[in-house]
Amino acid sequence: MNQLIQNLMGMGGLTDQVIATDFLISAKAAIRNYAVAITETATPELKAALRQQLNDAIATHEKITNYMIAKGYHHPHDLSEQLTLDLNTADTAINIANNLQQ
Repeated sequence: MNQLIQNLMGMGGLTDQVIATDFLISAKAAIRNYAVAITETATPELKAALRQQLNDAIATHEKITNYMIAKGYHHPHDLSEQLTLDLNTADTAINIANNLQQ
């Protein structure tokens, strides 16, 4: 997204955080879906393929998490800091919605 448009919408540098968070949520969903699929599969070959996909999804989740921690977007070991970040993000989302309505 163009920096001017980001600033007009009140997003500033939030775009990277939003994209990373969405990617993290998608990786978590993939992990759950692969785990369920493995339990529902009867053939050993398909189970092996799904296990490899599960391992890849777990590795992707780890990379995204490490990126978010390094950027200060995610604080899994400091819940009060994470709560503050989440509240600020929610306030920003509300402000963006209000600005779009005007």
